[in-house]
Amino acid sequence: MYKNLAATLVAACLFSPVFSQTPQMPVTVPLKIGFVYVTPVTEAGWVHQPEDGRKAVEAALGDKVKTSYVENVAEGADAERVIRDLASQGKQLIFTPSFGYMEPTLKVAKDFPNVKFESITGYKTAPNVAVANARYYEGRYLAGIAAGQTLSDEQIPGMNFLVQGVQGKLNP
Repeated sequence: MYKNLAATLVAACLFSPVFSQTPQMPVTVPLKIGFVYVTPVTEAGWVHQPEDGRKAVEAALGDKVKTSYVENVAEGADAERVIRDLASQGKQLIFTPSFGYMEPTLKVAKDFPNVKFESITGYKTAPNVAVANARYYEGRYLAGIAAGQTLSDEQIPGMNFLVQGVQGKLNP
């Protein structure tokens, strides 16, 4: 009787992860990322760059991420519903690349503190909401330099990055 009990105990020790000498490989769960698009995905247009970014994330990270998107989502109440639905589905990171999604993103973020949100072109943040934006002023400044090539008059009305570029070209 003790032989069978001892054999069972030895077998349990050999096959138990606590006593086994073989390291157990951790199961990696992919990061679930959602994107919300204001228009349908096309070859060009408003959501073309975010869609290229989504594909690049998939290509770079492979099975470490699982992405999805919802397209043609109107700004406002519909956006809030879609963003909330993505968070409820277990998305851990949600990109909302439209200025009109800023307020709905902030509202949903309050109810899902463990989900990270990225509000593209927004300016309001929260503990789990970050913002990103393009540096539009750089392009405007360069456009001003190009415009300054064609001007001879130094009297240019207004003051913005375009005008500063023109003035920079005329008054180096």
